[in-house]
Amino acid sequence: MRPWTHRMIFLLTLALGLNLVSQAQDLPERKDIEDKYKWDLSDMYKDNAAWDADYTYIESQLPKLEAYKGKVSKSGKDLKAYLDMVLEVGSHQENLYTYANMSHHLDTRDPVYVGLRDRADVISSKFGSANSWFAPELTSIPVATFEKWYKEVQGLDLYKQYISNELRQKQYVLSTEEEKLMSMTHEMINQSESAAEALRNTDIQFPEVKNEDGEMVKLSEGRYRMLLESKDPEVRRGAAIALHDEYSKYKNTFASLMGANVAAEVFQARARGYNSALHMAVDNDNVDTTVYLNLISAVKANLAPLHKYNRLRKEALGLKELHFYDYSAPIVGDAPEYDYATGVSMIKTALQPLGPEYGGALATAYDDRWVDVYETAAKRSGAYSWGSYRSHPYMLLNYHGTLDDVFTNAHEIGHTMHTWYTYKYQPQIYADYAIFVAEVASTFNEALLMDHLLKTETDPEKRLVLVNQYIDNIHGTIIRQTLFAEFELEMHRMYEQGQPLTAESLSELYRKVAASYYEPEVTIDSQYDYTWLRIPHFYSNFYVYKYATSMSAALALSERVLSGGEQELQDYLGFLAGGSSKYPLDLLKGAGVDMSSPQPIEAAMHKFGELVDELEVLLKARKG
Repeated sequence: MRPWTHRMIFLLTLALGLNLVSQAQDLPERKDIEDKYKWDLSDMYKDNAAWDADYTYIESQLPKLEAYKGKVSKSGKDLKAYLDMVLEVGSHQENLYTYANMSHHLDTRDPVYVGLRDRADVISSKFGSANSWFAPELTSIPVATFEKWYKEVQGLDLYKQYISNELRQKQYVLSTEEEKLMSMTHEMINQSESAAEALRNTDIQFPEVKNEDGEMVKLSEGRYRMLLESKDPEVRRGAAIALHDEYSKYKNTFASLMGANVAAEVFQARARGYNSALHMAVDNDNVDTTVYLNLISAVKANLAPLHKYNRLRKEALGLKELHFYDYSAPIVGDAPEYDYATGVSMIKTALQPLGPEYGGALATAYDDRWVDVYETAAKRSGAYSWGSYRSHPYMLLNYHGTLDDVFTNAHEIGHTMHTWYTYKYQPQIYADYAIFVAEVASTFNEALLMDHLLKTETDPEKRLVLVNQYIDNIHGTIIRQTLFAEFELEMHRMYEQGQPLTAESLSELYRKVAASYYEPEVTIDSQYDYTWLRIPHFYSNFYVYKYATSMSAALALSERVLSGGEQELQDYLGFLAGGSSKYPLDLLKGAGVDMSSPQPIEAAMHKFGELVDELEVLLKARKG
């Protein structure tokens, strides 16, 4: 992993929650939200003028970084000096890039931050070009020379793990000239993702649909879930069909952007000599492709509980057919609502087993405006945690008050605390963590929240809601993300085999993969063939499978911590503080789980089956 890699950890909120902010036709503007619910980005830059000054500083340092070319392979002192400098300048570049993008996400219409985001892409590309010579030169140095330099140059051994990882990937490093050309493609490669984001968050204008009261409300990604939680199947269907129909109007544009993104990933993999785009993606984490393939096979071999759950849900809702838009409908009573403060209090209580240091940092995150809470007009959809080493992590939410939103909050604060621990306990070179382990801390928090709620809830009706929520969490994070992972794998294989990626071929592929998980219990409406248009993570090369592997690891670790003692807790906190000081599979083994084996996946699916069985018992008891 390059020391200047941007840290960006996303949660794809496939279904956002109930909109308690406004029931008006239009979403509230940002100015209408109290400051305490909005980010304070001044910890990054006090104003845009400070951002401009940093931009100038970074530009001024690029020739100095390039001046080390040809020196680092001859001198251990120059190697250390270069690494020290690239980290310092890189931290400014990361701060600049993060601030520009996060500011843009708050109102994607604002031309000022569209401009800053684009300029951040430019300087990022220049920064990459200025350092593109380094990997080929570093990997040309004999191993024996490194061992000599570690003894002679004070402080160089700090970089030992980083250098070892670079040498591990030596066969995929190109020549200096080729690496420079590759770095110059950065801006172009990012354009398809940026264009797709603009389409989803700014250009697409959703229609009005009827709510449960017969009123016309304007759809948004955030309000979509409100309507999916309606007791009225026609309201659910109306919202789902309208949303997907609107996306489908842009199917050819989205297909072109998706095709360009896949083409870029395949190009990079082939240029570097990887067997496939998948191979390139997992190798960056020092993970074998069998981990990815084992996930798909293990989940698909254990789908019987999913089919049983679908039958139970259909019966509980009194439906002749179960559709995807029926998945969020409450199967008992009214959907519970939680204001933001109540949700935060629930999370703080649930995470108390993690100790006082964790709890103190948690309180700081919520109290010091690290969180941007509510959905507003043209705000980026979904939720994520992001930040920079020069400041601290931040969280973006689109909070609307459902139980699902409380779990999303718990998920994102897990990312935020993971980053906080890594920043605190690791030197800058390792103050990052592989995406393979990124979702462990987040889904671990969800598991602790659910454990707390189930242990304290005695009302059978409310317990039924919680069990169903737990089922939905595992379904959404393991099963559905595995479906996405299989679609992404097959999409790349299609391109690698010379097949065109068109709106028709991608939609046909998505339907085929979805059917292999859900039919015949679920009726798949044709509009859902276009689900792939809505998934921003498909622009992040083979990312989604890590949700499934991470939740499987998190379920195992949460049980270990809750049933164990001080050692088990310290093992987990050590994992949070580990950053990239070890390879991700080694970090997880140190915490107590082996993800090179399919066993954690199988155990998670077994847990899913147990919950479905409990749901069946609760539903029968409810009938009397």
